[in-house]
Amino acid sequence: MKKILLAILLMPILSFSQDKEILKYFKSKDSLVGVKNQDGKIIVPAQFKIFSYLKDGELVKGETIYFDGPKRDEKQEKNAWGYVYDRKGNFLYRPFFYDNGADYFSEGVRRFVKNGKVGFVDRNGTVIIKPEHDFVSSFNYGYAAFCDGCDWEKTEDEHKAIVGGTWGMMNFKGEIIKPVSKSENTVEVDGKYYPNPFRYNEKEKTILQFFEKQNKKISELYYVNHYTELSENEKKLFFEIVERPKENFPFYQVNTYDYRKVETGLMYDFKFLISENGKTIFALDDDNEKISFEKWLENEKKEAAQFQKEHPDHPNKLSK
Repeated sequence: MKKILLAILLMPILSFSQDKEILKYFKSKDSLVGVKNQDGKIIVPAQFKIFSYLKDGELVKGETIYFDGPKRDEKQEKNAWGYVYDRKGNFLYRPFFYDNGADYFSEGVRRFVKNGKVGFVDRNGTVIIKPEHDFVSSFNYGYAAFCDGCDWEKTEDEHKAIVGGTWGMMNFKGEIIKPVSKSENTVEVDGKYYPNPFRYNEKEKTILQFFEKQNKKISELYYVNHYTELSENEKKLFFEIVERPKENFPFYQVNTYDYRKVETGLMYDFKFLISENGKTIFALDDDNEKISFEKWLENEKKEAAQFQKEHPDHPNKLSK
């Protein structure tokens, strides 16, 4: 019986909308939530029971409108949580239920549910992969595991696993990918090998060269607080473009992965945004705000030096 254990993490949606109409959440007399524009016109009627803390008049952030809860008197839909609308008030999709809320975005997409099946949408609510499977994991290093005929295990535990069914692997296009023989151009996933999913044009290769030149420096910053001594090969990081410029998002996003091809850190750690012309580089800080790469690097160096000072016996040292 195969299981995929789900981690406990709720990642807020990255928001880079510019020059959008101002929209605000409002609460009705019976505490249901909807959305109005700044002129008081109702965009989405008040019909949602919201579970997260939300003030009356709070601004809608992001490319879409998200309601963190069910509609009044609705019958619960399996694996779905909340509702997402476009900024004109048109329903888009229901996010996949993950931990205690809506699924987070990973490598530019998040899971959604329709008629009991799971697919993927981007930050604008555009369907990237149609909902065709009973379960799909989040994307990591260009691949996502899926299963058909599987279900949540029958247990009273708070955090359950998906069990049973027939499993496979899909790429970012939703294509089913079969394992191949191990080679220099393969990626290991669950003990099997798959073709490297990333392909780049010359402009994108130039963007990634910037990070490759910084690999040793960034690697030391990332591993300075790891308590297991690592070899130089194990400290090598991998930088991949996981999202490209689109409407409402004029950036390339570069994620950082460790030697196992597992995404480094949590939330926004070691994630970078590069302007569409490739000339301006930002990092995302702990509050999901863009800061210049230089400022981010300076802050990381200070924190790493302080950690090393406080933990002199730590095995992964900074270069002098």
